[in-house]
Amino acid sequence: MSVLQDPALEELLDRLHRQSDEQIEEMKAYSARTDTDPARLKAFRGDKLVALDRDKAELCYQLCRATDARRIVEIGTSFGVSTLYLATAVRDNVRAAGGDGVVIGTEYEPNKASAARAHFEQAGLSRFIELREGDLRETLLQIDGPVDFTLVDIWIAMARPALELVAPHLKRGAIVVCDNTERYRGEYADYFAFLENPANGFRTMTLPFDGGFELSVRC
Repeated sequence: MSVLQDPALEELLDRLHRQSDEQIEEMKAYSARTDTDPARLKAFRGDKLVALDRDKAELCYQLCRATDARRIVEIGTSFGVSTLYLATAVRDNVRAAGGDGVVIGTEYEPNKASAARAHFEQAGLSRFIELREGDLRETLLQIDGPVDFTLVDIWIAMARPALELVAPHLKRGAIVVCDNTERYRGEYADYFAFLENPANGFRTMTLPFDGGFELSVRC
């Protein structure tokens, strides 16, 4: 049985996941060249989806349905693949119990934001998504209302600054998930320091998905 139970959306997601998977081999080959020039790296990665793994994205959908999430923050939208799962959860929560909901996405690259919006429109989910384009240190300064769920899937150096902006808005019981926290444990040291500070009120565990998937609850 499909998690999303939306054949048209799943067809779009199948295509996007295939495209992302195919690009992984290109990225591995590029990494093997040890080209550290920032401009060339940025240009190379400009059209790469680097989508959240399907099983992780489906878990996000399930968690958002289980908690009736209505305000979700996605830190690192890219081409909008994981956003589609989050917005589908909001849509289905609204259909089930009424009311409204929104996914607040963040994306710095204009070309990625444009492509993401096209995917949202194609999926018929645009009304549930507010994509904020620009530096998240500015775009996340204002969040109206309590946040139920946050996905962190961004350049590691920005993970803690982003969480610090969202944390004051997290309701008790809110869930924060973050990708690849086992694979890049050392690089995430600042992020873990924030989570493990008792003053910040988190309980956290690393789920055994590929690369690790951090699940933290605001208690």
